[in-house]
Amino acid sequence: MPSNHYNAPLTQRSTVMQPTSTLSLVIPLYNEAENISALCEEIRSHLGDIDYEVLLVDDGSSDGSFDLLKQEAERDNRFKVVGLRRNFGQSAALAAGFDMASGAVVVTMDGDLQNDPADIPRLLEKLNEGYDVVSGWRRERKDLLVSRRIPSRLANWLISAMTR
Repeated sequence: MPSNHYNAPLTQRSTVMQPTSTLSLVIPLYNEAENISALCEEIRSHLGDIDYEVLLVDDGSSDGSFDLLKQEAERDNRFKVVGLRRNFGQSAALAAGFDMASGAVVVTMDGDLQNDPADIPRLLEKLNEGYDVVSGWRRERKDLLVSRRIPSRLANWLISAMTR
């Protein structure tokens, strides 16, 4: 029986694929069972007529997230599930999603509802103005100060200092 889980580490594609969707959303998730239904509904309600696919990358969750993601994919064929065998971390989950994405534009967002899918059409508008890359940020992070926000700020400062 074939596995539904993606095997990391990833390998580079050897052929160029033509986009089958205008937009690919890549969403890494780890133990987000309580948010999955609301996340998928928010995406559906804000993307309207946009041609899109959603790559839901389960990063080895242990809370039943993978099964809920499969239900969403069965309900809506624009939603695709990529399952990692174990928790490899956000970077590997994003890489797995990028590897599977077929859209001409790729948008990433977290699965914890801290990114608002309502912002996606605004990002696409900026791209249509001729920008090569557009970015958004969370103004009011809900992360813990000591374990997430301070290390994130230090890393951002260091990267900025090193790259000017």
